[in-house]
Amino acid sequence: MKFVIKLIFAAVAVIIASYLLPGVVVDTFLTAIILAAVLALLNATLKPLLVILTIPITIFSLGLFLLVINAVIILFADWLIPGFQVANFWWALAFSLILSIIVYIFDSLTKERE
Repeated sequence: MKFVIKLIFAAVAVIIASYLLPGVVVDTFLTAIILAAVLALLNATLKPLLVILTIPITIFSLGLFLLVINAVIILFADWLIPGFQVANFWWALAFSLILSIIVYIFDSLTKERE
């Protein structure tokens, strides 16, 4: 049940971030839920592999290359999901940053209640 609630919060965060950024388009709330699920799956499977493969450049950039990996995952989700469009790499980077901030805020609000 916690996963479903986190998925809905992530979908709401996707909708909010898409309203804030003109270069990101999410067609429906169902698309936002699918996007949240796909991003969770990609972050669980693809991201660790990319992090391991890019350890040297991540260390050299003091961890800032992880932002690039997040943007690449967003662009890959754009390619996978038909109702989700990101204009370019920079919008994907901004979307990942705003999405992370909003999800963090939602998580902190739900942990206060527990």
